[in-house]
Amino acid sequence: MRILCIGDVVGKPGRRAVAALLPGLRRELSLDVVMANGENAAAGRGLSASTAKELFAAQVDVITSGNHIWAQPDIIPQLESDAPILRPANYPAGAPGRGICRFGELTVINLMGRTFMYEIDDPFRTADRLLESITPGSLVLVDMHAEATSEKIALTWYLDGRVSAVVGTHTHVPTADARIFPGGTAFVCDLGMCGPRDSVIGVNIEPVIKKFLTGMPARFTVAEKSRVSVFNSVLIELDDSTGKARSIERVDREWSNDEQG
Repeated sequence: MRILCIGDVVGKPGRRAVAALLPGLRRELSLDVVMANGENAAAGRGLSASTAKELFAAQVDVITSGNHIWAQPDIIPQLESDAPILRPANYPAGAPGRGICRFGELTVINLMGRTFMYEIDDPFRTADRLLESITPGSLVLVDMHAEATSEKIALTWYLDGRVSAVVGTHTHVPTADARIFPGGTAFVCDLGMCGPRDSVIGVNIEPVIKKFLTGMPARFTVAEKSRVSVFNSVLIELDDSTGKARSIERVDREWSNDEQG
């Protein structure tokens, strides 16, 4: 199985880049499944029903999320439906939606870290609980939405050999540490983002600089005037018979807004 994992999609520039590039990449890379983190797809904060529809129309198969999943209330009915849209599985019981789904032969699990994030349930023990119902050797992909690199790496060591891959999201910065752990689990600390290149992790530059200079609150908006968007992802190939990873490599592209029709 060949899976493309796409970093956090940020606003309209990110959605347009996915729509422009993904259909060609599906053909070029002979992809079986595409996962994208969509928690910043709606104006940079949250996922709405309409932006989820856009991502599915662009040939994304499964949408994961993170700490901004509740920002757009109209996504909640979608989370409660059969649509392949996930919120982190370690939100406490009673939160809408689910954190695990099956797409063909692939099981996708969405978790969220707690270091510098919300104090929700333990992602390590949540993963243990979810894996109890999955046959060992199955194809399992984990999106670990977390701030701390140490937490993402520690989770991967904890799950090494029990899942096929752990990919980090949330920081919007692609990392150069893609590798396969000794037990056969593919890993990258952060996929990066799909969004405006000339920005500060997707948002307009000036308010961020002002906040750093003054310490005063600032309103952050997506940098929609950036003429170029980045498309950050990794390609993972799994052994269908063992559930272990054969390879993982970065797939990074740029897309010019001048190319839009």
